[in-house]
Amino acid sequence: MKKIPLILFATLLFLMTPYCHAKKTTTQYPVVLVHGLMGFDNLLGLDYFYNIAKSLSQDGTLVFTPAVSAINSSEVRGEQLLTHVKAILALTGANKVNLIGHSQGAQTVRYVASVRPDLIASVTSIGGANYGSGIIDLISQKLPANSQAEQTARFIFDGVGGVISLLSGHSQLPQDTLGALNSLSKQGADVFNQKYPEGLPENKCDQGQLVAENGVYYFSWSGTAALSNILDPTDLPMLLGSLLILGKDDGLISRCSSHLGHVIKDDYDMNHLDEINQFIGLHNFREVDPIELYRQHVKRLQELGL
Repeated sequence: MKKIPLILFATLLFLMTPYCHAKKTTTQYPVVLVHGLMGFDNLLGLDYFYNIAKSLSQDGTLVFTPAVSAINSSEVRGEQLLTHVKAILALTGANKVNLIGHSQGAQTVRYVASVRPDLIASVTSIGGANYGSGIIDLISQKLPANSQAEQTARFIFDGVGGVISLLSGHSQLPQDTLGALNSLSKQGADVFNQKYPEGLPENKCDQGQLVAENGVYYFSWSGTAALSNILDPTDLPMLLGSLLILGKDDGLISRCSSHLGHVIKDDYDMNHLDEINQFIGLHNFREVDPIELYRQHVKRLQELGL
């Protein structure tokens, strides 16, 4: 008879594992980490937000890392995320969640907060493509509409997205390269921003409002260093990307494009991957540890009653 409660406990723990990483929270509402373009929750044992959810969980924060399409439009990804948010609220009994999105994940979380602000306590953009990416514009220029090049790129990258989703255990998620390119182009971002303007500053490079008209708190931070660790093999593509962007940037997103709501800091000595503690935690060791930034932000949310 004593084995029955243990079996029930183990079963419940197994069922909750895909969604959560802790039993309690230091914030009033759960924290949800949302990956960017060509991202995942966990790929063959590697977390997109490397060791971040684990570290926050060890601190007592209730953290969720749902997966959305690796390659798709921000609105489609946003609808997928909204389904996850509803499931998280049903699972935890919470009334709201704190959304944190990296790269395209910033647009993804903004969409959810715009269409269902009643479910969202805060939105945080990390290296967010809030005004699009110059890199995406350059790629799009090489892919004229309905051209062979466009069709080839679509076939290849839809396949890459499918492989990412398959290896991360989410093969049912649809992929749409053209939808992603449109969302992340400057023109597409402008259209997105007109539909979902909450949290944006009046001028691109300025501070936005801490609390938007929808009652949601908005924050952002980003880096401006392509090369941050000589041992990190991913610094080279970040450097190449940075050479194609005017002004300061993190290798993929310009400093001003990352601005949303209250800008905590927009010039950390980090590149786009350092912002999520990749590659495997290699970053500029003279700069604050990326994990510590997330810890500080959780404390910030806690102090605001979120």
